[in-house]
Amino acid sequence: MSATVLRRPGLARIRTTRAPLHRLCLAFVALVVLTAVLAPWLAPYDPNTVDLGNALAGPSADHLLGVDASGRDTLARLVVGARTSLLGPLGVVVFSTVAGIAIGVTAGWRGGWLDSVLSRSTELVFAFPGMLLAILIVAVYGEGLLAPVVALAVAYLPYVSRLTRSLVLAERTRPYVEAYQVQGHSGLQICLRHVIPGIAPVVLAQSTINFGYALMDLAGLSFLGLGVPALTPDWGRMVFDGQSAIQHGYPLSAIVPCAAVVLTVVAFNVVGERWADQVARRDR
Repeated sequence: MSATVLRRPGLARIRTTRAPLHRLCLAFVALVVLTAVLAPWLAPYDPNTVDLGNALAGPSADHLLGVDASGRDTLARLVVGARTSLLGPLGVVVFSTVAGIAIGVTAGWRGGWLDSVLSRSTELVFAFPGMLLAILIVAVYGEGLLAPVVALAVAYLPYVSRLTRSLVLAERTRPYVEAYQVQGHSGLQICLRHVIPGIAPVVLAQSTINFGYALMDLAGLSFLGLGVPALTPDWGRMVFDGQSAIQHGYPLSAIVPCAAVVLTVVAFNVVGERWADQVARRDR
C-alpha cells in the first residue's frame, strides 16, 4: 500500500532522513506530553496568581523565566498551558481520524454512488478554510475550547478520509480480501478485522502530522482572543497576553510560549513524516 500522507498547501515537507533528528523530536514530544500530564505537580506556582508589584520582572531564582505584565509566573503558565495546548489538538485529531476512517472506508469499500456522494462532500469541506470556519463558530457560540475544536476537526476530516479511501481502494484488490469473501466473511468483518488494521499505520502517521498543525491553528485562535477564556493558561493566549510586555521591552513572556508552539509543531511533523517513511519502506 502507499504510505503517502496528505499535507496542507503551503507547508513544505520536513525531511527526516537522519535518525538523530527523529529521535530528538520524539524525545521532545515525550517531554511535552509528560509535562502536560504532570503539570499540576510540576508547576512551581499557581499560574493565575497575580502579583502586580512584581510585574515584568526578569528571570531570577524564584521565577526562572520571569513574570508577565500581570505578575504571573511564566514558567508555571508554560507548564500548565501545555495541558490545554495539547488537549485541543488531541480532540481535533481523535474526532477527525475516527470520522475520516469511517467515511473513507465506506466510500472506498462500497464505491458507486455512495463513494461519489461522500467524496464530493469531503471535497466541499476543502472550500472552507479551517481557521475561518473556527472563527465563524466562535463568533456564534462565544469563546471556549469546544467550538474551535469541533470546527477544526471538521476541517481536518477530509485529509484523513481521502487518504483512507485511496488505501482501501488498493486493499480491495488484494488476494486476501477475495479469499475472505469466498469463505463467507461479510464486508464489515473484513474491514474491521483486516483492512483497517492494515492501513492504520499510514492513517496514524497522517494524524500525527495533523496534530501539529491543529496545535498551531488553535494557538493562533487563542492569540486572536477567540480560543480559551482569558484566565486559562494556554500557549497561544500567553503570546497574546505578552504583547504589552514586548512593547515595554520585556519579550520573554511572549517569546517562550511562541517557541514552545513552534518546536512542538516541528517535532510532531518530523515524527509523523518519519513514521510515514518507515511504513512506505516496509510496504515496498
